[in-house]
Amino acid sequence: MTELAFREGIMDQIRLREQRFDERAYLFVLSALEHSQSRLTERRHITGPELAHACRELALQRFGVMARLVLENWGMCSTMDIGDIVFTLVDLGLLISQPQDSRDDFFGVFDFADAFEREYPWSTAHV
Repeated sequence: MTELAFREGIMDQIRLREQRFDERAYLFVLSALEHSQSRLTERRHITGPELAHACRELALQRFGVMARLVLENWGMCSTMDIGDIVFTLVDLGLLISQPQDSRDDFFGVFDFADAFEREYPWSTAHV
């Protein structure tokens, strides 16, 4: 979904439901979902934890050491925030969930400080 198509009316609907997150957070989560799907041999349902990890991977890939700062600037400070974004998109009919899916699937998948700072892949830089 392009930014232009996303902005035309959809963001207005999102803002009525959820005002905590920047528009780029929604676009990023959708990109992470596609990133996750592109790595599979066959498209399938992506679980909450899988999507949270795909968000981490994509953020590190795109933003490197600034990943946490960028996501927090958009209002994303925890994996629960990723879940809130996903379920806002589900509520608006932009994503489809399975009956067993829940916001709680995103609870504590990883800690942002650990995932983006303490576990940053610095080790690949040394001999």
